[in-house]
Amino acid sequence: MFEIGSSLREARERQGLDLAAVERETKIRGKYIRALEDEQFELLPAQTYVKGFLRTYAETLGLDGQLYVDEYNSRFVAGDDDTHFRPRRSTARQPQQRNRRLESGVVLLVLAAIAIVTVVVIGAWTSSDKQSPAATPKVHRKAVARHPAAPATGVLLVISALHGNSLLEVHARGATGPLRFQGTIVRRQVPLKFWATRLWVNAGTPENLRFTVNGRVVTVPGGSPRVLLFTRAGVRSA
Repeated sequence: MFEIGSSLREARERQGLDLAAVERETKIRGKYIRALEDEQFELLPAQTYVKGFLRTYAETLGLDGQLYVDEYNSRFVAGDDDTHFRPRRSTARQPQQRNRRLESGVVLLVLAAIAIVTVVVIGAWTSSDKQSPAATPKVHRKAVARHPAAPATGVLLVISALHGNSLLEVHARGATGPLRFQGTIVRRQVPLKFWATRLWVNAGTPENLRFTVNGRVVTVPGGSPRVLLFTRAGVRSA
């Protein structure tokens, strides 16, 4: 067990850095850096920001960021499943994406099999009707012309860090939906892509990011952390 705030402050002072220099390097606002050093974590917007800022600040000073997150969890996060959570990079979701694609393929095969069986049944029914004097060609044509409705589409969201780093948290459907990403998106890294019917996004520094919804760039105000909900229609505050 160690003092989180004083350890960060001592490491910064040993390197001769002031708060302004750390703010420029980490893109974390000076008031939040001061809150971390004073262990006034309640001044930050949420635990997600505390952990992300701790990790980024510690690693900027050459320290073990995960060690500081673990210390924060053990002292300030009690009885929450988030205590055992570790931020996941987008690459960690690749097995889940492959599983979802496999499940989608199985569903399509099942639907195709149902369609084939339906066509066979309709064909047999049509053949039996042709042998009956009461059958009419119009009824047969109407039965064959039926098709299932096309599936609804969702929203494809692409997030790029054009101007700097930002903490980012993405859930499908809503704030309590499946977690798609949590961590720091780094300037000029490969853009992150998400697909769902709706996407809930918590952006720490939205002015550093560009959001593209179904191929269309949408404008998000900056200046403070934003919680957003993306749908096919566009974006609104959550």
